[in-house]
Amino acid sequence: MNVNVHSIHFDADHKLVAFIREKLEKLTLFHDNILAGEVFLRLAHDGEKRENKVVEIKLSVPGNDLFAKRQGKSFEEAAINTVEALRSQVERNKPRLREAS
Repeated sequence: MNVNVHSIHFDADHKLVAFIREKLEKLTLFHDNILAGEVFLRLAHDGEKRENKVVEIKLSVPGNDLFAKRQGKSFEEAAINTVEALRSQVERNKPRLREAS
């Protein structure tokens, strides 16, 4: 799977990019036909809550694109929550792909 990571208005650390790629690669265990992933990392202005790290991921799969967006106190936390949301979408989407074939 081809994964592109875009950090908006800052430079993401190589460890963070590797962490996100590793988490996304695990989604191939649930769906073997994921073509690509597009990841956007940004800092949101949320006042005093400090959960201002936002991770948006768009997965390209045949038939549909899947999208999830989550916020957290760290990019790692937000990435884990976003990948988990995508995992449930992939699991829901996969039976429909089998029926269409």
